[in-house]
Amino acid sequence: MRTGPKASGPRTASQIAHHVLARAEENARLDRYEQDVKSAFDAIVPTLKRISALQHETDFESRAQDIARRELGFELPEDILADAWVERLDMRRLHAWCTFATYRRFCDDFFSRDPLAAEEGDRHFNGGFEGFLQTCGFHTLDISPCADGRLAHLIRYVLRLPHRAVRRKSYAGALFDIDDSVQKWVETEMLRFRSGRPNTADAPTRYLKLVAYHFSSSDPEHEGCAAHGSDTTKAAAAGLERLLGFQQAIENSFCCGASIDLLLIGVDTDRDAIRVHVPDAEGGMAVDRYLDVMELYETTARLDASRARHDIQDAVRQTSPGVAEGMARLIERLIENNLSQIDSVRGRHGERYADIGHAEHFIGAGVGFEEIQLRNLMYFAYLDTVEEATQDLDVGIRIFTGLNVRRGLPAPVVVRFDYHGQVPGARDRAVARCRRVSEAIKSRYADLFERGLLHLMQVVRDCNADAPIEVLACTASADAKAGGHR
Repeated sequence: MRTGPKASGPRTASQIAHHVLARAEENARLDRYEQDVKSAFDAIVPTLKRISALQHETDFESRAQDIARRELGFELPEDILADAWVERLDMRRLHAWCTFATYRRFCDDFFSRDPLAAEEGDRHFNGGFEGFLQTCGFHTLDISPCADGRLAHLIRYVLRLPHRAVRRKSYAGALFDIDDSVQKWVETEMLRFRSGRPNTADAPTRYLKLVAYHFSSSDPEHEGCAAHGSDTTKAAAAGLERLLGFQQAIENSFCCGASIDLLLIGVDTDRDAIRVHVPDAEGGMAVDRYLDVMELYETTARLDASRARHDIQDAVRQTSPGVAEGMARLIERLIENNLSQIDSVRGRHGERYADIGHAEHFIGAGVGFEEIQLRNLMYFAYLDTVEEATQDLDVGIRIFTGLNVRRGLPAPVVVRFDYHGQVPGARDRAVARCRRVSEAIKSRYADLFERGLLHLMQVVRDCNADAPIEVLACTASADAKAGGHR
């Protein structure tokens, strides 16, 4: 795995020069949460190495459990440990089991504690953001980032948006399903017409679709988007083409009066800085016309807050002089939010992340995963069937071949389908999808599965009840459960 130019490493508070518009308290809170979660996953390999070295000791099982409780926060499956005296400890199975158990604990904490909720009274979030969005002329913000794990934190960290207030569906190369987006548009407009949510159908607001592609500023030819061959121009052009296709589908189906607005942004995954392809007066965008927020960071960092915001406003309008006022104000908000994330990355990591390449811990396949708001934690493949998402899954398996399989570790896959509990039969259908997709994944990657280099955990969740995940089965566990916390 490439790491690019060596970062300068974490710096002390006295060495960090904050941007005038950065929200330091929010940065600290989000940073703590990220470190807590990632340290739990990062502890798995070193802990299992310690346990592996003890497997021929007479008191192996008790010592292994002591280490697991202390370092990982849970006990290991007794059946795996009990077989160690007969044959070598099944480290592949144990690694997958620990990954799944850590994910389950992470989910339980997320849905019980809501750690990424905005602070009460924060003007940037909660109901304030939805109201702000409508004043900009939009009733819905629908975002499709690339499925690359380096963009998993796009909503809550990079753009600093409330994750419950926007729609997010990730696809390899950010090449979202147009038919799915049309269906969501129809659903949104029906809710406006019948229920007045999020506003009434006669309100002068529009549906905004945003695509986020990505690139690497320090190693653009190798650490860009795998789905586009690390070609930044190709990634941006493909995202723009998909946006225009969606817009045309809406206009052709529901007439031009039902048109939507579009926005394209790029994300430098080395530094979390965005570039915004500011639309012109007609809403048109160009691949080579964009505003680089990293440059804005450098030029506005030492100004007073009022002057910095003024310069941001000028930069947006100079990039596209005819940009609509509402779109301009939303872009200004996204830019100011992104300055906080750039500040956070620089403060913790120096000029860029040390892990500019892939460092995900597992693959998520299916529908759901709203709790995944952290960088390089999970590669996501949105799908209903494996046949419809072969590209997304193949990219994920290719990534984990480099991350895990070549080192003899398995690719852990969480197959998950969220459902609406108030709909009769919804859970049964979600369970059936889980089982069908799991079997299809085993079949498609049969060689990996048979060698113990692919493990799956099946999960469903009632997303209307704000409930924890429900584990159905796990190939790494003898009792078909991913092990609870003891």
